[in-house]
Amino acid sequence: MTKIFNRSSEKKKRRSLRFGMPKSEILLWDKIRGRQIKGFKFRRQYSVGRYVVDFYCPKTKLAIEVDGDSHFQEGAEDYDKERQRYIESCGIRFLRFTNLDVQENMDGVLDVIYRNLA
Repeated sequence: MTKIFNRSSEKKKRRSLRFGMPKSEILLWDKIRGRQIKGFKFRRQYSVGRYVVDFYCPKTKLAIEVDGDSHFQEGAEDYDKERQRYIESCGIRFLRFTNLDVQENMDGVLDVIYRNLA
């Protein structure tokens, strides 16, 4: 079986994304790291195939994406749909939030994540 999770070919991209996390991702990571939600472990900048998701809980197969400005540029919607379709085809559930959601409604974001950890 071909390895699709955290391929070594994507390591440089994952590392670059970890060191350049936007403010919203940093804020959310601070709330979900270290098994703070129901004892579930999350990983940040986790690759699935050629794509990288912002956060991933391996035990529940839950991916979390925080969409910044680049996701609202021309053509980004089609790319995001293709990416999400591929990730979901791997048996992974997908949650998507905006930067604004995280910055202005962190409790609501955490509640949605909490309810999706089954």
